[in-house]
Amino acid sequence: MLKRKYLWWDQLSKDEILEDVKECDIAILPIGAIEQHGPHCPCGSDAYNAKGLAERIAEKTGAMLLPLMQYGAHPYHHWYMPGNLPLSYETHIGVLCDIIRAASFTGYKKFFILSAHGQLSTTMIAVHKLGLEGFFTLSCHWYDLLRDNQTVLSTPMVHADEAETSLALYMYPEYVDMSKAVDDGGEPLVSREFVSLPGMSPKPGQMFYFEGTMARPEYKELESGVIGWATRATTEKGEQIVTSAVDYISKIIEDIKERYPVGVVPPVK
Repeated sequence: MLKRKYLWWDQLSKDEILEDVKECDIAILPIGAIEQHGPHCPCGSDAYNAKGLAERIAEKTGAMLLPLMQYGAHPYHHWYMPGNLPLSYETHIGVLCDIIRAASFTGYKKFFILSAHGQLSTTMIAVHKLGLEGFFTLSCHWYDLLRDNQTVLSTPMVHADEAETSLALYMYPEYVDMSKAVDDGGEPLVSREFVSLPGMSPKPGQMFYFEGTMARPEYKELESGVIGWATRATTEKGEQIVTSAVDYISKIIEDIKERYPVGVVPPVK
């Protein structure tokens, strides 16, 4: 349980952080992105999703929250789209590694990168680079947790759709205008039978959506910016998704705490 007075590193003094790390030396780095989410949701949706999930997890587990990283790395097909502010892959990898290295100087020993955006292309490389240096680092993309929510959602998660809009309605409804929500999208460059979308349980042989250049460039193909069924979103669906995701990630954090008490470094190197 949380013992410090604030959730976030940047809200605390140096001395308060040094006291907190004696209680729990696990730090969560929430990472989002700035990109368009259709005509009905804000461009900060991914960052707001990461922030909202991370705060709920920290309240349950006591893990430290490193300052929210709003800018993200984007799949190639997101580039050049109005509203998007992508970082290069090299920059994003470097920033992730630098933040975790720096947090270790204050005594944190275990790290969890919580991503609310499709950026496997950088998080996986960052985790392995850090592993070579001896850092215990896990990474999770929130849409992977939707595989257990197919009874909640009627459609697979893609972009600015039923899933993401439901989260927005639950966590930051003041920025959402459902009167502008639309259902939209396009076909990939290969048959859908060969592709596993985010949040789907893949069938044998299916490629994950980010494993190839199989998506059409959004700036050429998307009129609304939505891929999926945004009109099916509800606040209730968002609450169920958030609750399930927070509970699951909190279990991971608690397992780490039990296996490796404060001060114990997992034998990565």
